[in-house]
Amino acid sequence: MAISRDSVHKRKNTGGRVTRWFSKRRHCIGRPAANTKLGAKKTTVVTGRGGNQKFRALRLDSGNFSWATEVCARKVRILEVAYNATSNELVRTKTLTKGTICYVEATPFRAFYEQKYGVQLEGKEDTATDVTNKSEGWKAKRESRREGKSVDEKFMAQFANGRLLAMISSRPGQCGRADGYLLEGRELEFYERKTHK
Repeated sequence: MAISRDSVHKRKNTGGRVTRWFSKRRHCIGRPAANTKLGAKKTTVVTGRGGNQKFRALRLDSGNFSWATEVCARKVRILEVAYNATSNELVRTKTLTKGTICYVEATPFRAFYEQKYGVQLEGKEDTATDVTNKSEGWKAKRESRREGKSVDEKFMAQFANGRLLAMISSRPGQCGRADGYLLEGRELEFYERKTHK
């Protein structure tokens, strides 16, 4: 039988042996780590306790990432693993785990921002919205959205490189997805220092 993760085979706190009161169960077996890599998507289904299913991601290349201050989420490609607090080995092997800091493509978020505010961001020159044929109401709406809006300069500067720092907040080995959020403010400053080392 496989390695067991139950507590029936453990000794008591006093050191005495425990009498086994039930036999081994399949839902108690230990399984190898997913070690999800950056690559073409591949997931497997694992049956858990009660017949429930887990989705073990072996390789992933994209995920849903949220831009919190703009209340916007887009499916984007994961470009590179930048930092992992657990070990630099996970960065070298491009392993995706919960808490991994990675670079994601900026294009979908750039398109959203330019469409919402009518402002061209740094980077590609041909992405600007053509406002010559737009109505006065369309222009007034964009101007009202821009009024009194504070902008995180460090975050917006990332658009020039075409990639944004993000953190994976889901568990790829359990749910089969690599979803997360874009880093902003003090969190962005902290992890920028970590990635530049």
